[in-house]
Order: sequence, then structure tokens, then C-alpha cells
Amino acid sequence: MCDECDMAYHLYCLDPPLASIPDVDEWYCPLCKNDASEVVQAGQKLKESKKKAKMASSKSSCKRDWGKGMACVGRSKICTIVPPNHFGEIPGIHVGTQWKFRVQVSEVGIHRPHVAGIHGREIEGAYSIVLAGGYEDDEDNGEEFTYTGSGGRDLSGNKRTAEQSCDQELTKMNQALARNCNCPLDKKNGGEAKDWKAGKSVRVVRSCKGRKHSKYAPEDGCRYDGIYKIVQYWPEKGKSGFRVWRFLLRRDDESPAPWTKMGKKLIKEHGLTVQYPDGYLEAMAAKEKEKELKKKGKSKDGDDEEKAEGTSKGKRKKTESTSGTPAKKKKIEKAEIPAEMKKKIKEDEENTKAWNDVMEEMKKGKSFLSTVEEVFMCICCQELVYQPITTPCKHNVCKACLQRSFRAQVYNCPSCRHDLGKGYSMAQSKVLATILRELFPGYENGR
Repeated sequence: MCDECDMAYHLYCLDPPLASIPDVDEWYCPLCKNDASEVVQAGQKLKESKKKAKMASSKSSCKRDWGKGMACVGRSKICTIVPPNHFGEIPGIHVGTQWKFRVQVSEVGIHRPHVAGIHGREIEGAYSIVLAGGYEDDEDNGEEFTYTGSGGRDLSGNKRTAEQSCDQELTKMNQALARNCNCPLDKKNGGEAKDWKAGKSVRVVRSCKGRKHSKYAPEDGCRYDGIYKIVQYWPEKGKSGFRVWRFLLRRDDESPAPWTKMGKKLIKEHGLTVQYPDGYLEAMAAKEKEKELKKKGKSKDGDDEEKAEGTSKGKRKKTESTSGTPAKKKKIEKAEIPAEMKKKIKEDEENTKAWNDVMEEMKKGKSFLSTVEEVFMCICCQELVYQPITTPCKHNVCKACLQRSFRAQVYNCPSCRHDLGKGYSMAQSKVLATILRELFPGYENGR
């Protein structure tokens, strides 16, 4: 799976095919991968060249730690309600929803790449874009805007952005965006949709970075502004003097735009405010408090220093005396399953493989209930399956979660993407439901 666009690939489908899974921390697909010779790896120095010798980074003596920005933070969760290549809205995400950081937008599945402005596939289309004012040729009029394609910049040296230095081509993400237009693909002259509303949907996110160019951008963070369609795309000479690909997008969403009177009313009704990462506000408050204490000339634990010194001596002797003796290894006690429960488990033939996994984990010393809770967790809501549906591929999903997925026109198993078909009958696994109710009485309350 690509660490940039979250798309899954078969080893033998790649060009060239891979013999085995790469033994690297991060792997990028052919569409997202940059030229390896131009990317500066961790611990390496910038390669010498006349062009790079003129860069500010080659002469700078700055010792700033660049590894703590939110753009470099990994996702704490991944959207599983819809697949990565889903066109259209994400169930449960209202127009006008705001997030403080791009990584949060990625976590909910609205726009999965952390940095890239276009998320799509060259052969399929674009799923989402971010308006961040990165290109000087962008024009934003709210209900309609002109978007500049990607490429044509020298991003060597791990730069995030740079001035236009060469012509853009209708390849990779630019071609993906062009495929959303309801007209034949033309890499030379572009094209205009005969019926623009019949084109593929593009989710649009506006970033506060575009505030200096557009009054429709949010004042803080990133905001989901709904579904847009490609009306037209064409090449032209940009302000920098190089060829750029322009895309005209027009809004096609039933929900009112966030900047309209009706849109603001709905945002207020839904209680939509800027969403922050877990613990972010608390961490910032603690940081501010620490700054205030430093200004006053007091340390955070200054009041307790004398007490700590007096009590630590006595505690040190105790810890030193006990640390010398190695801790005894605990014996693994095998959990036992009641005979009646074993009988019911045997009757659940649909989930034989899952119950075998439970037994294997129990041999390692895990408790029966915690193992059952882990094995029969719904991948969508991350809770114990309620009204379980056992799919033909032997995965278990909550009935409500699967129905929500089908309403979004996603007819695949949320676990493995096995095609269930539009007419799939969601028959509840009664045997499994009975077992879970007996093991976890009352767990269905409030579901």
C-alpha cells in the first residue's frame, strides 16, 4: 500500500513487478514516487551541482529541527467506511466540517495525501483536491474556480513548493483530474464537457493558506466545501511564462456552500467547529503555562524540589535493594471454555476460521473474552460487531455499518474489498449474535 495515496497494489501488477514486499519503512507507488536521485535521504547531504549551489539551503547555517511539523505526523486512524478510490461524498462528513491540520483531513478520508494537492489515479480519475493557493494562476470565485495542475516545479532537495521552472504535462495527477471531465481525453488541446454534471465527482477542500488569494478560504485550518465537477480543461501559458494545465470546476452539491447564509445556518445547527487532534488543546495549554512559568523565573516543579530531595534518598535505597533480584516469569495459564459454549461455537459453522483464530490466541495465554472481542471487532466502527453480518469472504461487519457503506454505493466487504454485489442480502448471523449476547450481556444497549 502506498504511503502517500493509500492505494493498494499487487506485486505482479506494478511496472516493473516486485518479487517481494519491499523492506522499507515507507513505500510509494509509481504515481507518487519522485526521482530517487533527486530526493535527499535522512543523514545525506545535498548533492553538489551548479544549480543547487545557488540554493539558500546550501549556504544556510540554520540548525532548526524540522522534524516536528504536523505535516510529518503519521495518521492515528484510517478511514475504512469507503475505499481509497471512492468518488463522491464520505458518509457522515457534512459540508462545512473543519479540521486544524491536513493529517486530520486524511484520517477521515476526505483527502488522503498529507501534502499532495490532488488525490487520484492516472487511469481512473481524481477523487479529491485541496485549494491552498500554491499556484499563482489559481482563480477562486466560490461556486466556480480555476485550478492549476501539478508539476513543472523543481522540488529537489525535499522542497515542498517552488517557482514554476518548466512546462506542465497532462500526466499522472493532471491526467487523473482530466478524466473526471465528461469528454474524451485530449493530451494536446484539452476538452470541454458536453454535460458537465455527468462527470465524475471531486471532493474539494479549501485550506486557510489560500486566504491571501481567496475570500472563500477558511480563516483557520482546512474545510470541506462539497462536491465539484470538471467543466473544462486546457493548456495555456502561465504567469511564470511556462505552460500550465488549467481546470475549471463548478459546484454540484445539494448542501449549500459554507460561505452562504443557508450554509452558515446549517453549520450552526450541526454544531460544526474546528476539530483538533486528541490532546492538542491540552498540550498547547500546558506549553503556554510552561512559558509563563519560565518568564516568571520559576521552574514547573520548583515548589516541590526540596521535598523531592528529602524523600528520594529513602526511596533510592529500597529500589536499589529490590532491583538486584530478577523478576520471576509468570506461568501462562490456559483459559478454559465452558462445555456449553464450546457446543454453540461448533454450531457456528460460518465462522469456523475465526473461532480457530480465537483458540490459537488463547494458547498464547490471552483470555477468552478479550480474544473474542478482538477477533470479532467490526472494522468500520472498531467495536464488537452488533447484528453481525458474516460475508462470503468470512468477515464480520455490523449490519448498520454495512448498510451505511451500501448507501454510499460501495458494495464491497469493508475488510478485504471482496465484491458483494448491489443486491447482496444482509442476512444476520443468528448463531454468532446469540454467542456474543451471552458472552457480553447488555453490550447491544445504546448501539
